[in-house]
Amino acid sequence: MTTVDPTPENQPNATFRLVLLVVLLAVLTASAAVLGWLLVDRSGEASDAQGEREEVMSQTEQFVLRLNTYGPDQLDSAGHLTEYQQHVTEVITPKFATDFETDGLPIAEETVKTAGYGHSAEVFGIGVESLDGDSATVIIAAGVTGSYPDPKDPDDATQRVDAREDVLRWEVDLVNTDGEWLVDDYTPVTGEDAS
Repeated sequence: MTTVDPTPENQPNATFRLVLLVVLLAVLTASAAVLGWLLVDRSGEASDAQGEREEVMSQTEQFVLRLNTYGPDQLDSAGHLTEYQQHVTEVITPKFATDFETDGLPIAEETVKTAGYGHSAEVFGIGVESLDGDSATVIIAAGVTGSYPDPKDPDDATQRVDAREDVLRWEVDLVNTDGEWLVDDYTPVTGEDAS
């Protein structure tokens, strides 16, 4: 009597199946690890880029608010806008600070001293036009309202009259200086330039 083997000859044995299962599990685990690493790496790059965008927009907003907010209450005993100057120069490059201190600051100080004029600003919108590792261009829209002492009661410094709000749109250039984004220049944007 002959015995018949119940396993056909062309069917793989149990050892081969076990080895194949281990290899497939190893490949699957390695693939999942690589996919996870790629997802984390990409999201990290996206987070870094978004962080840079937010930083340049925040610095631009601070620049516009600081440059366009001053008044008689900020004059020091020598008749200078020292605190105003300090706040603006904190967010601009040294090159731009030289231009500001030569051109912009004296005009602001003179109008505040002689006419009691003041300015306040409100940002309406902001967006990044371009951004790379060391430079950025941001477009910003803001409302600037001037104010002056009430002519009906010029002795009361708290009584002020607001002028009509002007809307400004600027293209602001920033540079990364020692890891900090600073405003290097700005240009008014007209309706024709915006299109």
